[in-house]
Amino acid sequence: MSSGTPQKISGRSGGSSPGTPAPMQQNLQRLDRLANLGLFSAGIAHEIKNGMVAVNTFCEVLLEKNGEHEMADVVRRELKRINGLVSQMLKMAAAKPATLAPVNVHALLDVSVRLLEHQTASRLITVRREYGPGNDLVQGDEARLQQAVLNLLLNAIEAMNQGGELTVATLCEADQVRIIIRDTGGGIAPENFGHIFETFFTTKKNGTGLGLAITRQVVEEHHGEIEVESELGHGSTFTILLPHA
Repeated sequence: MSSGTPQKISGRSGGSSPGTPAPMQQNLQRLDRLANLGLFSAGIAHEIKNGMVAVNTFCEVLLEKNGEHEMADVVRRELKRINGLVSQMLKMAAAKPATLAPVNVHALLDVSVRLLEHQTASRLITVRREYGPGNDLVQGDEARLQQAVLNLLLNAIEAMNQGGELTVATLCEADQVRIIIRDTGGGIAPENFGHIFETFFTTKKNGTGLGLAITRQVVEEHHGEIEVESELGHGSTFTILLPHA
């Protein structure tokens, strides 16, 4: 069963109604700041968790090669504990301005795929890179863009069983770059399709419901759009559209 027309989310934010009374407008602005602060704090925790992916991968490979089973259990337990603490980290913090610079999309994707090699290999997932020719430079914050890409890649991996296929592709068009991440997982249920970018919405047992919400926020910060197509039982395709540098 198809999930229908691709959902599109742009980086343009709507303004407030011109007829809104001043006190009410102030309250709305205050609530908006609090909501943004909460999402940003959650974003910090989520970004640290993404960084832990590389640490965990390195430790797993190192411990497997050395055969230190007792130490492996200790390390895994401590990593799990840190991961749990980070998940609960919702402290107040001031957002720093994005560091904008030309970003090579293909190089960013290569690094992201490399970080997740252990996960894809352990699930026997075939990774296909299909980069289109042309200008792949965008103006952005490389760390934040990588965070958004890692979120989508992790979701795609988790959506597949053994032996799936993960495609990471690009289309370098005249005015923008399309980043396409496609999986052969179970797809998104039609009743969930309209909620997947909502903060804290998740269908995973231990999910935070932050990955896609943060990805959308990052894309919007870069004046881009994110689209998703999904068919139940046949996988999902997420597309990030970013303007050229």
